[in-house]
Amino acid sequence: MAKSKDEIWDEWRDRVNMAPQELEDWLETDESKSVGDDDGGESTGHQSGRKIVKIKRTNKDDLSDAQWDHMQKVVGYINRHCAQVPDGDVEDSTWRYSLMNWGHDPLKDDGCAS
Repeated sequence: MAKSKDEIWDEWRDRVNMAPQELEDWLETDESKSVGDDDGGESTGHQSGRKIVKIKRTNKDDLSDAQWDHMQKVVGYINRHCAQVPDGDVEDSTWRYSLMNWGHDPLKDDGCAS
């Protein structure tokens, strides 16, 4: 059964814990650009981060179907990635950097708790 827009919105607001400017600033760092899959270009996570900034700056009622789809994709990615917490200090890990490209800083708030 497909999720309602209200369910997607609630999950999105719960999981994407970086503010638009914070995420934009992060995406400019070497650390952000150092993780993810790419073929010499921009990684999937980095592209997603740019989309997330736009979504976060858009009123809920003005979101396109494509943006709603991306929001679901982001929540799914964050949930899957959070289920794979590595051992040890994650502060400077590629695991954390990858999550941050997707708008979630696991060191903030409840971290990866859902």
